[in-house]
Amino acid sequence: MHYYKRNLGDYAKKAGRLSMLQHGSYTLLIDACYDREQFPTMAEAIEWTWASSAAEIEAVQFVLRKFFTLEGDVYIQSRIREEIAEYHAKAETNKRIAIERETKRKEGRTNRAPGVNESPPNHKPITTNHKPVNIKPSSAPPPEPYPEEFETAWQAYPPRPGASKKDSYKGWTARRKEGVPAEALLAGVQRYANYVLLSRTEPQFTKQPATFFGPGEHYKADWAVGVTQTQKGVIHGNFGKQDYHKGVGADGTF
Repeated sequence: MHYYKRNLGDYAKKAGRLSMLQHGSYTLLIDACYDREQFPTMAEAIEWTWASSAAEIEAVQFVLRKFFTLEGDVYIQSRIREEIAEYHAKAETNKRIAIERETKRKEGRTNRAPGVNESPPNHKPITTNHKPVNIKPSSAPPPEPYPEEFETAWQAYPPRPGASKKDSYKGWTARRKEGVPAEALLAGVQRYANYVLLSRTEPQFTKQPATFFGPGEHYKADWAVGVTQTQKGVIHGNFGKQDYHKGVGADGTF
């Protein structure tokens, strides 16, 4: 599940006093829960948010205690669990409707009476020089799936209109051939995603992922807000793909 509704005003009302680290931890945790469609233990939450320093780990622990409910050794949010269940129910309904529509289409085509000028089934060729058309199978190999490391980085990369996954993978592959570890590229994506979130960079001013993975080595930057990087057009929060019509629940979750 790669999409969920988020109400900016309700979020600010319920979680507006969080520190920048806590905001980042909260957002990364919720994104991970929706994307993985499961909930974390304490150790998994630290791993999912890429927390490494003592301050980052403390922020993750604070968010879990304040906005999640511990069930066994797993931290749950009832709102997220309900929306994931609703998502799967809708998916099943859409699948059933599609199957029924295709079945009716096939039945209609089978039961349709031939037209006046339409040849009956198995009609022989009218001309004696008629030859069957030999269709050669395509020699092009089927497209290979992207590797798991790249898919993880692609999902973590901040939204950018017009981003090309194919071109981004070319840059990723070039860096890997140069000997850059996948972990270094993934860590760079995570730092940049946090930078975009905390600096409130608009999606149209976010770097193209193909550029980020390009020879300019943007993945090596620290991406510390207000220190080394500046972005043009930073006006509002980086929630261009969110739908704010559904608010935060009474318990502060969304």
